[in-house]
Amino acid sequence: MELRLDGKVALVTGGSRGIGKAIAAEFAASGARVMISSRKEESLKSAAAEITPAPADRPVGEVGWFAANAGDPEQAEACVAATIERFGALDILVNNAATNPYMGPMIDIDLPRADKTVQVNQRALLVWSQAAWRARMSQFGGSILNIASIGGMAVEPMIGYYNVTKAAVIHLTRQLAYELAPLVRVNAIAPGLVKTDFARSLWEPLEEAVASRLPRRRLGVPEDIASAALYLVSDASEWMTGHTLVIDGGALVGGHGGVG
Repeated sequence: MELRLDGKVALVTGGSRGIGKAIAAEFAASGARVMISSRKEESLKSAAAEITPAPADRPVGEVGWFAANAGDPEQAEACVAATIERFGALDILVNNAATNPYMGPMIDIDLPRADKTVQVNQRALLVWSQAAWRARMSQFGGSILNIASIGGMAVEPMIGYYNVTKAAVIHLTRQLAYELAPLVRVNAIAPGLVKTDFARSLWEPLEEAVASRLPRRRLGVPEDIASAALYLVSDASEWMTGHTLVIDGGALVGGHGGVG
């Protein structure tokens, strides 16, 4: 079955690189009109230009961009408004933007970096979901997809507080699914270790060794997550809400955690 998003409008935060960019490309190739957002204009311009739509014989989606700090509520509202103004709707919100300003034991994290992690990884998901709900989805419905991490289901020595915020994303997904039903479906993806610049410090030094411990014997790539994202926001998953889909190459099965 081919999954299509023809006629849909999607907004992807953290859409200029990595998983967010791959999701935006997948949606555009499936016919959606897509707004990507991140902090830096130049990165957004480059990403929008690089995203390649589906073959010319199929309907494809337009890609726009809007610079916004995911942790700033006013900028979130401005981006949602700009999306609706440009495309006339907002059917899909992907809360993908994340940060990890601290590496090390959680017990030693300083409060400014702890607050920053919560602001972007946890609070922002609520802020962007509120903006989408108030501006459009409370009347016309839609789908919200949150990007969590298998780190929210495990413990690790170096990114403990990041993982705490991702555990919160998993519960926030359930709570929003309960509150926004039946108009809006809310689901999440918990990626394992994916080869992105964001997670480079976790995989680059020991890629082969890490991959060898996974049942699938390889690390993830952004497209692994994008294809799952397409399913979760499409009509194919219409009876699914409040769940977190783990895409990790079998890491949890083998007892290994990792960051998405």
